[in-house]
Amino acid sequence: MKDQVPENCCEFQQAVDECLLRHRSILDVLSKFQEASTRVNRAVTKAVTECGCVTINASRQSIPNDCSFSDMRQHLLSHIDGELCEACRDAIELELGRTLFYVAAICNTLDLDLSLIMSSETKRMTTLGLYSMR
Repeated sequence: MKDQVPENCCEFQQAVDECLLRHRSILDVLSKFQEASTRVNRAVTKAVTECGCVTINASRQSIPNDCSFSDMRQHLLSHIDGELCEACRDAIELELGRTLFYVAAICNTLDLDLSLIMSSETKRMTTLGLYSMR
């Protein structure tokens, strides 16, 4: 199983279900999800503050007054300068993977289908387009 890549969300959920022996309680899974999410934030922060491969240059977004809602994307910035080095990319990918693991575990615990959730969200985004922003 170690080198297998799941082809879809169902396979991923099944793999998570097979691997999750401890922390089967929804409270345990929720707290582990929150911890994993925090570790993603920390890995990004370390890329900036310890490695320096990327920098954050944040300021108020500047959008022209005559800009249409559909053209707004062209004017919005990520505030990130540089590119992740291999070590930071690996660390962030690892932490995002753990976060996805616990998302799937939450779905398993609540008997939810992750692929249906993703399908519904994709449909909502494509139907509402730019107006789906939260």
